[in-house]
Amino acid sequence: MPRIAPIDPALASGRAKEIFEGPLKGKHFNIFKSMASSPAVLDMYLGIAGAMSKASLSMKEQEVVQLAIAEAQNCDYCAAAHTAIGKMHGLSDAQTLEARRGHLQDAKLNALAKFVLAIHEKKGFVSDADVSGFRAAGYGDAQIAEVVGSYIQMMFTSTFNHVNETPVDFPAAPKI
Repeated sequence: MPRIAPIDPALASGRAKEIFEGPLKGKHFNIFKSMASSPAVLDMYLGIAGAMSKASLSMKEQEVVQLAIAEAQNCDYCAAAHTAIGKMHGLSDAQTLEARRGHLQDAKLNALAKFVLAIHEKKGFVSDADVSGFRAAGYGDAQIAEVVGSYIQMMFTSTFNHVNETPVDFPAAPKI
């Protein structure tokens, strides 16, 4: 049972209704229904997601970030959602599990997972070696900044889900 009463999109009013009929049309997931109690929070989510959709990191790469941090945050909702979304963006079943474990067979994606997990574990105080390892995989300044953005996006949603105890409405992510 969610702690924040979900808003039925069919009964939403004001800004929440605009969002459910606009950018979230057909995306009436439990997380958004509870976020709708504050349209400002829905707008915040959409702002982050919209900005990150313009990133140079591919959606596949961003899903590696999301999956690694979903697991690090112990967010079952996020792991389930991003397993499904990651597959839509080209991750294989094996890669979704590898990303959650923080170790991928693909060298470039592995460097990405290691870098974002270093950000998480070190609370942002990464070492020069962490940055050099990420750069050695072919990433640059824009991608360093975008990993931080993608990380913050996952910290926002996973923290929201922890506080809310959002019921999972995606197929459960496989156990790792």
